Amino acid sequence: MQAGDAAAAARHFAAAISGDPQSGALQRNLASAWRALGDDARELTALDAALAIDRRDLMAWIRKAERHEVRGEKGAALAAWSAAIALGAQLSPVPPPLEVLLAHGHAFVAAATDTMFAAASGAFGAIRGDLSETEARRGEAFIASSLGRRRIYRNECAGVYYPFLPADEFFDRGHFPWFAEIEAQTDAIRAELRALLDDPGEALRPYVKMDAGTPETIWSGLDNKLDWGACFLWEFGEANQPVLDRCPATAAALAAIPGARIPGRAPSAFFSMLKPHTRIPPHTGVTNTRAIVHLPLIVPPGCGFRVGGETRAWEEGKAFAFDDTIEHEAWNDSDELRAVLIFDVWNPHMTAGERDLLLRYFASADVSGYAVPC
Repeated sequence: MQAGDAAAAARHFAAAISGDPQSGALQRNLASAWRALGDDARELTALDAALAIDRRDLMAWIRKAERHEVRGEKGAALAAWSAAIALGAQLSPVPPPLEVLLAHGHAFVAAATDTMFAAASGAFGAIRGDLSETEARRGEAFIASSLGRRRIYRNECAGVYYPFLPADEFFDRGHFPWFAEIEAQTDAIRAELRALLDDPGEALRPYVKMDAGTPETIWSGLDNKLDWGACFLWEFGEANQPVLDRCPATAAALAAIPGARIPGRAPSAFFSMLKPHTRIPPHTGVTNTRAIVHLPLIVPPGCGFRVGGETRAWEEGKAFAFDDTIEHEAWNDSDELRAVLIFDVWNPHMTAGERDLLLRYFASADVSGYAVPC
């Protein structure tokens, strides 16, 4: 090879392979000889032989990707470059010669997925108007996740997990026909909140209150601070009557909601206040049997909310519901207070029979005496 006699090199490598058929390095060297001779087919055969010996052979994948790319075999090149990139991600540090090769691979994959995403989005756009809200959101998530543009998040419940419920990030408004009724009360609810904040007394408290002795967690920065404050109207199924008495319009609006009533557990409803330049870290909730509803009341510019792979801006007076057992976070990057009314209702995917089952489950746990208090 060094003398420039690739044909002789190919013969010698073939002879060496006959004596050591499990050497991936010899197969790669043979592939290099065939490349020098311009024999694409034999080069690819030798590279496939090297990979048959070890699927983790990074250089074999790189050479295979290069050859398919030159031949215009886009799908095969994409598969090979993707394999090479996955293996290269395990190297730390990446040797400089490999870094250059893998950078080319990343650029190829990015261009390929850009092209595929544009084509898929065009095909999707042709039918999007005929789809329901659920179908459109799932379709968009499918296309984006298939092409590596978003992660699909799973339920992570710290408490009760009900199996086989759809892992919706945001629930469709169609599940909550009463949204319009509570949205119509936004001004009255906001006025009651402002009056409450003018003289909160004992009603306003830190949302995060960690038990003594708790080690450092993601919540330590908010522990016992009013950076994220809450005024509870209901908490674990118990009414906070002094606050309800001061907020009659809010109390009436909540009473009209077909929410969950689980003794000692639900509902919970509270005004959530996020001070300027405060972030609630990514986290997951307790149970997927509920949906969490936000009714935004005071939302300055610079506030945002993410559930799983979807980020939304709050709009004052426009409610939405989400599954809080899917990773979510919130932020207020403005110079003003952000305030939202938050309450829980049944997960809309649970049937009436399943809701009754859950009530009976908790009741039996309470009767047993072993139920863990909230």
